[in-house]
Amino acid sequence: MRLGPRMAIGRLAPAGLRWRLAGWVALVTLICTGITFVVVYRGTGTQLRHQIDRELSGDAGELAHNLSLADAATAAKLSRAANRYIHDQPFSTSSTLLFAIVPGQGTSTNRPELFTRKVPERGESSADQTRENAAASRLLSAPMGYSTLSLPDVGELRLLTRAVRVAGDQTVTIGAGEPLAAVAHAQSGVAQAFILAGILALAGAIFAAYLVGVRVSRPLRRMAAVAARVDAGDLHPRIHDVGAHGDEVKVLADAFNHMLDRLTDAFAGQRAFVADASHELRTPLTVIRGQLEVLAAQSDPSSAEVRRVEHLAKAEIARISRLVDDLLLLAKAEQTQFLRVEWIDLAAYVGELWDGMSLLAVRRFELGPVPSGALRADPDRLAQALRNLVGNSIDHTIPEVGLVRMRVEQAPAERVRFIVEDDGPGIPLDERERVFHRFHRTDAARDRATSGTGLGLAIVRAIADAHGGTVKAGESPEGGARIELELPGFTPAFDDEPAAAEQAAAVPVTAQTVEGTR
Repeated sequence: MRLGPRMAIGRLAPAGLRWRLAGWVALVTLICTGITFVVVYRGTGTQLRHQIDRELSGDAGELAHNLSLADAATAAKLSRAANRYIHDQPFSTSSTLLFAIVPGQGTSTNRPELFTRKVPERGESSADQTRENAAASRLLSAPMGYSTLSLPDVGELRLLTRAVRVAGDQTVTIGAGEPLAAVAHAQSGVAQAFILAGILALAGAIFAAYLVGVRVSRPLRRMAAVAARVDAGDLHPRIHDVGAHGDEVKVLADAFNHMLDRLTDAFAGQRAFVADASHELRTPLTVIRGQLEVLAAQSDPSSAEVRRVEHLAKAEIARISRLVDDLLLLAKAEQTQFLRVEWIDLAAYVGELWDGMSLLAVRRFELGPVPSGALRADPDRLAQALRNLVGNSIDHTIPEVGLVRMRVEQAPAERVRFIVEDDGPGIPLDERERVFHRFHRTDAARDRATSGTGLGLAIVRAIADAHGGTVKAGESPEGGARIELELPGFTPAFDDEPAAAEQAAAVPVTAQTVEGTR
């Protein structure tokens, strides 16, 4: 029987998990690095711009303060004072642009070509000069407060424009600007540093993730190799020495080994079951064939001989039918619709069932008190289990004097316990678990024609398991067998006293026993 672990495990590729893990780690590293880069890149630009804004505010304030201190009663004097101060502050690509616009006096600035050039420089066309003049006009018409302009030969310029009142109630427009080249340069440095660091971090993450993937996937590859051997039919390999790989891998390995153990047991049980079932079916078929051959060998068989063969054939065919029915019942026990559960009045149910079972044979039948209440169970399956237990006791007790007793007790946790006891030879201690196995008999030499199919107690266990109950074997007070069937779902009737069934008197009748062997 092939298990197909390729479908369950996926046949791990030799490097699939390692490279997938490395790829995911690389992707996460790349995303985290990218997010960090964007935050640092933007943060650096924002911080430098705020610093430039503070410097521009200080420069504009110094210019306004110097103009207010100048003894300039006229616009011409004010313009000269502005020129003196501004010309002492030369402009370069890393310094501050200053200008002051005095009404009627023009513009005082440390970068006059930005405001007054009319003729193109060498190498510039008229169109280039026109664009520069348009940029100069934007500089002169910049709104009050902070703004950012793009100027020829300067690039991006951060500009602060203010209107201040000085001596003589004169209004002067002053401005301070600083190129943003330093911001761009700083951000470019951040980008280069992050690219280099990101490449190194990505390579390190991929390498580390690959090593981790190799370590993590090693036990998984071992499991895949074991599964492949199991798929080939070898159920003996197991996974060992995985403690160094962590608790999770150990739990997985233990579960895998437990699954293989159960598969091994299941396959062994299946093979034994098939062998036993084949043997059980072969025996009556051999008897039937032998008898027919004997009959066929006679040229003129007597009617008595024909009836004898007919009787034997019918008995063996009945045995085959019982065996097939039991096998079908055990197969149905694994299905979800095996039970049809309903509420049962326990006292009435047991009393009626016992009345029928006490007629199966001539024995000393005894029924103890039955607690009143309701049991949630399948009445047909439960009756079948109890009949098998009673029939098993009948098979192993002496006619007329043998004791067959059943007691019903309320157990803890809303459970009820059915106890069937006899005074027969009992069950050896080492056999008390195996008696519930299929085709198991405590007496191998016992005549199979009178000991049933060997599936009676196996059926009892299957019915108990289907109800969520248990069954176990022990020793009765008389030294015989004691089998306890315990089921859940019992609701006692507290209003009434436990019903006591009358003790069943031994009735001298003859009946065919129920299937069940020990």
